[in-house]
Formats: sequence, C-alpha cells, structure tokens
Amino acid sequence: MDMQHNNQENLIDNQADIELSKPSKSRFLFLLFFFGMFIFSWAGCYNLWEHSFKSYDAENAPKSSLYTPEYK
Repeated sequence: MDMQHNNQENLIDNQADIELSKPSKSRFLFLLFFFGMFIFSWAGCYNLWEHSFKSYDAENAPKSSLYTPEYK
C-alpha cells in the first residue's frame, strides 16, 4: 500500500491535457466552435453558389412558357 502511495505522488501532470486548465479548455472550445461555424457557413455559401440559378436564353425557350405565351 505504501509503495502505491509513493507512485501517485511522483506522477507529473501532462501540460497538454486541457482538463487541467480552465482557460486552456475554454480557449480550445471557443476555437473549435468558431472554426466549426466558419467552415459550416463557408460550405453553405459555396453550395448556394455552386447550385445558383443559371438563366436561359429566351429565344430557345418554348413559346408557351414565355411571359406573354403564344399558343398555336
């Protein structure tokens, strides 16, 4: 029992562990949220741009679908 107690005293905290420091943890979570929202927004804008409406030439459109349709 005494040997196990001595081993626990000699443990060194890992400096990269975010659970040990609240400012480090909150900074990490803020950056994770910020970049996640940034990438989500950028992907949404890119998707809207990629699938945007492309106008067509009115001369090649069927005559019945024009603003003033012409029927036979």
